[in-house]
Order: sequence, then C-alpha cells, then structure tokens
Amino acid sequence: MISSASPTRSRTRLAVLAAGFALVAATGLVSATGTSQAAVPLVAATPTTPPAAYPNPGVVTGDVGVHDPTIVRRPTGGYLLAHTGNNIALKTSTDRTAFRNAGAVFPNGAPWTTTYTAGSRNLWAPDLTYRDGRYWLYYSASTFGSNRSAIFLATSTTGASGSWTNQGLVIESRTSDNFNAIDPNLFVDSDGRWWLSFGSFWSGIKLIPLDPATGKRSGSTMHSIAGRGGGAIEAPVIVKRGSYYYLWVSFDRCCQGASSTYRVMVGRSTSVTGPYVARNGTAMNSGGGTQVLAGHGSIHGPGHQAVLADSDADALVYHYYADNGASLLGINLIGYDSAGWPFVY
Repeated sequence: MISSASPTRSRTRLAVLAAGFALVAATGLVSATGTSQAAVPLVAATPTTPPAAYPNPGVVTGDVGVHDPTIVRRPTGGYLLAHTGNNIALKTSTDRTAFRNAGAVFPNGAPWTTTYTAGSRNLWAPDLTYRDGRYWLYYSASTFGSNRSAIFLATSTTGASGSWTNQGLVIESRTSDNFNAIDPNLFVDSDGRWWLSFGSFWSGIKLIPLDPATGKRSGSTMHSIAGRGGGAIEAPVIVKRGSYYYLWVSFDRCCQGASSTYRVMVGRSTSVTGPYVARNGTAMNSGGGTQVLAGHGSIHGPGHQAVLADSDADALVYHYYADNGASLLGINLIGYDSAGWPFVY
C-alpha cells in the first residue's frame, strides 16, 4: 500500500479504488481478469523450469474485488482472506477458487486508529497468520502521502467478523522518522523467534523482533533489509524454504488502475536479518531484487503479494488491475528452479 503519494495522486488513488470496487459490484464480475483473456486453472505440480512468459492468474470466482490481500488456511478447512477496506474486509473460500464476502474485522469501527487515518475507516494492508489456536492480524493505519503511520494487532479464535479483539499498537512512525510503519508481515523462524517486517518508500523495508507471548514489539532493535534510496518499495513478505530466507517485495506504483506499474520482486539470505541479495548478487539494501511477476497483456500492476504454504504448493496471492481499472484477486502457484529461485506458474 503506497503512502508516499502527493495529495493529487492520493485523491486519484482513492477514486481508482472506489471505481474499481464499484465496477466489480455493479457488473457481478467473477473472472480473474475482468477481460476476455483466458485464465489458467491452478493445478498441483512442482515444476523446476520457469514458463517462457508470465502466467495469467489462476481461476477465481465470486467476490474477487480485493486490494492488498493476505490469506491463511483455516484449521477447520477452507481459507480466510483479509484485504484493505473499511475496517478491514474479510472473505472466505472453501477451495481457494470461489470467494465470498465475510464482512469486516471491526464492523463497529476502530476508533483507536483514527489519529492516524484523519478519521477515515479505510485500514490498509492486513497480514493474517493462524498460530497457537488463534488468528493474528497485523494491519496499517495512515493517510496518503504521510509517514505518520501505525501498525496495530488484533486477534480472534474464529476469524469471524466482529470477533476480533484489539491488542493495540505495535509500532508507529512520525514525520521525523526515516521509515514508514505500514505493510506489516509476521514471520516466525525455526527457533520460534517472532519478527515483523514492514515499510513503504522512505528508507525502505525494516525488520523488528516481537515478543511471542504478546505479538508486540520486543526491544528497540530495527534492521534495514531492503531499500531503493527513497524509491518505490513496499509490501514485504518473508518465508523460509530450505536453507534460504526469501524476502518478497513490490516495486514501483500501485493504485493507478490499468496504469499501475507494480511488480513482484524477491531476494534471499541465509539469515532472517539479511543481507538479502538478488539473483545477480545486488544487495536489496542497494535497490536489488529479482523480478518474479510483472504486468503483461491485460494484467496490470500485480503486487502486494502474500505467500501461502498450501497442500499442493506455495501460492502467490496478490492484487492486479484489469483493463477497466478494477482491482482483482490474483493467485498463482510458486515453483523453485534448480538454483532455488522462485517463479510463478
């Protein structure tokens, strides 16, 4: 979720998002692309050779108008998805294909966030995890063009709308800071240590330790793990596969409809705190990143990705824009080549 836009771009972004969601609702759009371009079914496979061209999103149906999606498998079966929206929007699916609206995390509002949102109910870039018998939801509160921002935590044992308990502030940023406290992602390492990555523009992506007992910040340590010299980088996700920690991020601009230039990048490290490097060896703290998915055909600005470890494969879950400007859910599977670098298919 970009938060470095000018006031004019901010108004444009709000208009684009509103128009896209309204168009989905008005037309009953259910295809993954919103166009006549054929979608590609998701199938279980473990290829090690990337496709010659970027794949289209896999088939999804139902309520697929999303922005900044995050998804988890439910212990009772099926999936819970959350995304940017008024008081954080929820969707459910039994099969990772058909999605339906499941209300809002905070149907009665989240007044503790309004200091950061200038009174708006729109809350950004949630991150869902199911662990220790409950759902953990980190999410952002901010206004466009400002790094006066905050990341909050809520928990629930069911994930249902209205069941969430506000656990309070995790970290905030002020205009005097060189970072932006939005776009959180929880990662728990093999030693049981909890980490939160976050960041957008400014000095880039940060990583802080959390207290596993509370999910809140532990100490004052902050690692810088990726940056583009103040340029467009955001939406971090850390996963570990084999001996590597993979840092997924989004480069460039979202939220401009079919003109969006968002693209999905990745780097890796043998340590959760870095240094992360691209395939060509360029450090992610020096602007490096290996491109995994970018706009193609009628798929515009794919990004703000989540990585779901599912029963058939890892799945990349993201939003993209159709030709008509609607922001839609995209899902592809992730393969790893012989050198251990991910690709989507």
